[in-house]
Amino acid sequence: MEVRLHPHAKERAAERGATDEEVIATVREGERFPAKFGRTGFRRNFPLDGEWRGRPYRTKQIEAFAVEEDGWLVITVVVRYF
Repeated sequence: MEVRLHPHAKERAAERGATDEEVIATVREGERFPAKFGRTGFRRNFPLDGEWRGRPYRTKQIEAFAVEEDGWLVITVVVRYF
């Protein structure tokens, strides 16, 4: 399955601490759920055991919101740390 990242999604992922590879893995292997505006959400947890903005966290959760368009086009990315 082809997964492409919109420039907005690439920008948001970078500023929120996710790599393109993690976002693609989230779409390919993560939990799938319905989202607003006819989009599809994908969620996956990644072990972190590190710091983000000076605070320690064990897990990084990535949510990618996409539309089906010749494969998946990721529109935006949300990252949570816990």
